[in-house]
Amino acid sequence: MGGPRRVGEFEVIRRFFAPLAAAAPGALGLADDAAVLEVEAGRRLVVTTDTVVAGGHFPHQASPETVAAKMLRVNLSDLAAMGAEAFAYTLSVALPEDVDDDWLERFSAALAGEQDTFRVTLIGGDTVATPGPLTLTVCALGTVAEGRELRRSAARPGDGIYVSGTIGDAALGLLALGGELDELSADHRQALIERYHRPRPRMELGARLAGVAHGATDISDGLVADLGHVCEASGVGARLEAGRVPLSAAGRAALDAAPERMATVLTGGDDYEILFTAPTGSNDAVERLSGELDLPLTAVGRISTGPGGVAVIDERGAEMVLERGGFSHF
Repeated sequence: MGGPRRVGEFEVIRRFFAPLAAAAPGALGLADDAAVLEVEAGRRLVVTTDTVVAGGHFPHQASPETVAAKMLRVNLSDLAAMGAEAFAYTLSVALPEDVDDDWLERFSAALAGEQDTFRVTLIGGDTVATPGPLTLTVCALGTVAEGRELRRSAARPGDGIYVSGTIGDAALGLLALGGELDELSADHRQALIERYHRPRPRMELGARLAGVAHGATDISDGLVADLGHVCEASGVGARLEAGRVPLSAAGRAALDAAPERMATVLTGGDDYEILFTAPTGSNDAVERLSGELDLPLTAVGRISTGPGGVAVIDERGAEMVLERGGFSHF
């Protein structure tokens, strides 16, 4: 990450982070004790907070550009899963001594690019030193029309289960970063690594799912685990058909080389796609939405009565036994 940092806390804020807040009058130039926000009438504020730690959520050697992208995008994905439109975020950074001015310059420049892409603005936060690993906490803010928010607890028996995009790329990318998947082409390995470093929060999809979806969540801990969270919150069970889970070309190549990697695809996490349930008869609406967004939306199973957890069914119709359901933060 570079040599010792030589500027103090307020200089770090003034030099690297205050420019990111220039577009938000309520941020007060990051020079006051708190931000002051206005929320439109008829809309609800949606707030999510997530922490990423070097060595746990991203490699210690990750570039500041990839850290900035992943840190912000995983939080925006939570807003997407609620159907919210993001508008601002706060950032708290705990900086070890080896994070220098050059690292911060590249990090803040990358954040400026992310803000432009997702139309959000920094409005506050905190900056401290730490003897431990680099730790970053984002609190992302969005709004949703009153009564239109998506929730994990709204899945119903008979609903189809859908996922956006492709599943398993990020978990396979982490294997590639660890020196595995050597049998794949360089292009396929790089595609998987890129999905790990730069998830794609499905902001437009989330905002368009109100009126189509019942239950929804983003896939962060793993497909099986996050479907399990929906089932627990909704008091239902689920049947997930592994053979219908959508794969990228790189993901398919990884499974063709070693079919046992399907367990990694189902449980590995870091996909940040949207999982949602929709009632019987919604296929046409889902297909229209998929076409309008140019985003695959794939049916992968069905919600059952119950509480009964998630039954994962293989291509032969047998229930798969998985060692774990997904990622755990502890």
